[in-house]
Amino acid sequence: MGVHPVMTVGVDRTAVETALCGGELRCPGPDCGRRLAPWGSARERAVRGAGRLVPRRAMCTGCGCTHVLLPASVLLRRADAVTVIGAALLAKATGAGHRPIAALLRVPASTVRGWQRRIVAVAQRVLAVFAALAAQLGTDFAPPAPTPDPVAAVVELLGALSSAVARRLGGSCSSWRLAAVLSGGRLLSPSGPDLASGWAAGRNTNSLWAAGP
Repeated sequence: MGVHPVMTVGVDRTAVETALCGGELRCPGPDCGRRLAPWGSARERAVRGAGRLVPRRAMCTGCGCTHVLLPASVLLRRADAVTVIGAALLAKATGAGHRPIAALLRVPASTVRGWQRRIVAVAQRVLAVFAALAAQLGTDFAPPAPTPDPVAAVVELLGALSSAVARRLGGSCSSWRLAAVLSGGRLLSPSGPDLASGWAAGRNTNSLWAAGP
C-alpha cells in the first residue's frame, strides 16, 4: 500500500463525504484515476481562520494508495487558513513589512516572516505550477506584466489565473483556494509544490472553485 499524503478537495465536508461515498472522487496518482473509498480520518487540529479541522482519509480501490483529503481552505502543515496566508503575501507584494502585516492579521511576526521567506524560496516552482494551468486556459488567460519581485510575481500570476478560471467555469473563483488546489496544499512546503500535481487535482470537484470564507 502506498501513500500520497494530500489530495485537495472542496470545503463543504458534507459534499466531500457524499462524493467520496458515491465513488465520485478519483485517485490523482499517475496512470491511475480509479475510485477512492472512505478510509477513516486524519488527526484533528485547529486552523486559525478555518476552525477545527478533521480531514477525511481515502484509499484508492485500484492502486491501494491512501490520501488525506485536505480542504482547499488550508495548506499542508500550516496553522492558518490559506486566505490568511494569502492576505499576508498580498500585503508583502504591495510593500508592507512583516510586523505591520502581523499586527493587522493578529498572528506572530515570526510566522509572517516565515511565510514571506518560504514563498521567496519556492517561488520559481510555484510559478511553474501556475504556468501549467495558464497554458491550458489559452485565450481565457491574460498574463500580468513581468516583475522581478518573486512575491509580487506569484500574487499577480495567481490573480490573473483566478480571473481566467472564473471566465472559463463561470461564477467566482477564490484566488487563494485556487493556489491551494494548484499546489496540492504545498504552496509553502519546504520544496514547494509537486510539479505534477496542480490542475489535475481540480478535476475531482467543481466546488474547489467556489468563493467563500
